[in-house]
Amino acid sequence: MSEHTVTFRLADPERQLAGVRLVQDVRIPGDQLGFHRSGDRWELVIDRPRVNRMEYLLELRHRDGGTETVLDPGNPQQVAGAFGPKSVLEFPGYTPPGWLSIAAEPGNVTDVDVPVKALDAAVSVRLWSPEGTQHDERLPLLVVHDGLEYDTLASLTHYLSAGAAGRWLPRLRAALLGPGPRDRWYSANMRYTRALCTTVLPAITGRVATSVRVGMGTSLGALAMLHAHCRYPDAFDALFLQSGSFFWPRFDSHERRFLYYRRVVRFVTDVHNGGLPPRPVPAVFTCGLIEENIENNHLMVKTLRGGGYPATVHEVPDMHNYTAWRDAFDPYLTELLGWVSR
Repeated sequence: MSEHTVTFRLADPERQLAGVRLVQDVRIPGDQLGFHRSGDRWELVIDRPRVNRMEYLLELRHRDGGTETVLDPGNPQQVAGAFGPKSVLEFPGYTPPGWLSIAAEPGNVTDVDVPVKALDAAVSVRLWSPEGTQHDERLPLLVVHDGLEYDTLASLTHYLSAGAAGRWLPRLRAALLGPGPRDRWYSANMRYTRALCTTVLPAITGRVATSVRVGMGTSLGALAMLHAHCRYPDAFDALFLQSGSFFWPRFDSHERRFLYYRRVVRFVTDVHNGGLPPRPVPAVFTCGLIEENIENNHLMVKTLRGGGYPATVHEVPDMHNYTAWRDAFDPYLTELLGWVSR
């Protein structure tokens, strides 16, 4: 690795491979991903992408025509993700959040399944609160789509606990929502949104005392939170949306094969055409500097601002992954939670 380039190498002294290809999402052109043989190994040199860290895999092509996708055996650094582990490179200047090293109490946890007849399913909810919190203690509530993944892969409740202990976050509760069939539920699905706002949230607030409510989500989960606000404007007092999938044909025609693409586009078009409710809540967006959703996130923030919403978007030097979303909690979620909890 140099200041401007990154070199990948894979040993193959017995020449068992017919080819090697880099699997990545940092928008390197496809014709630049193939390794070339150099003696007893395969090698690839790329320009350093405009990110602080890079997750990747290697696709191996065997001589019998078969292929497999594997972690880089020459790189011990790995990171867990929604679709399994990946190898990762951390470039000079990248620093994980300081709060990860702060000792934090695990908090109080209660798991609840909320049956929803309209979905023919139950929505799973993990209620988290700081150690020693009583059920009748009225606290802000953070409602999180893909909440269990956020906690496992982005240490969300560790962040909340460390922040409350250090008093740089207010004491608050979190409702970590299980995604169920997320593509169907989170894609501007009115049945899911109605269930969330008229069944799931009342089930939560019937168990614990809450004050302001902040809706949080990433990718389709961010879209679903905006959909919930637009259809039930009183449900949330603020939004924290990361890498939202606000599909718009000018930017996202490559998503047309997504089963619910048209439904998402109809909702997003409605928002851009004046479909925002007249209750402007604070909305903070984060998105990877070069990820595919960056243009539609900027456009959505522009629309929200035009509707009187105090909305901001923050570009982060990473991509569409839980580490990127974790690294943006502080300062952006920190500031939003402090603001709405005053």
